[in-house]
Amino acid sequence: MISYLHHMKAYKNNRSHTMVPAKSELEVLKLLWKHGPSTVRFVHDKLNEEIKTVQYTSTLKLMQVMTEKGMLERDETNMKHIYSPVLEEQKTMALILERFLHSMYNGSISSLLVAFLNNNKSSKKELQKIKDLLGKLDKDE
Repeated sequence: MISYLHHMKAYKNNRSHTMVPAKSELEVLKLLWKHGPSTVRFVHDKLNEEIKTVQYTSTLKLMQVMTEKGMLERDETNMKHIYSPVLEEQKTMALILERFLHSMYNGSISSLLVAFLNNNKSSKKELQKIKDLLGKLDKDE
């Protein structure tokens, strides 16, 4: 029995490295990354304050499902269960960006940048950051 449980935990851990969260799951993860380990009540209240109106039972069920998927861990040592993200913020955001890049721009970063620059919503500050980054990349080569 122990080896089966160990195997399933390893499976969940490996799977979490390639898991792309759905929009509602990402909203929960962002709150936990920002505020740290939290109760369902805290996450629910923050969702309602900052993002959208949802029922408490919906938040609870979503976080339970995320725990089953291996996206969250639940600490049950206290009366109030505390949830923590298993998925790392930087890796998750990189994976989301990679999937977006491949699905929308066939993996072409230059096509993404051209679309970004042509959207007329880029501030001078954002454009300067891009120029600085490109200049730095040129120097590094």
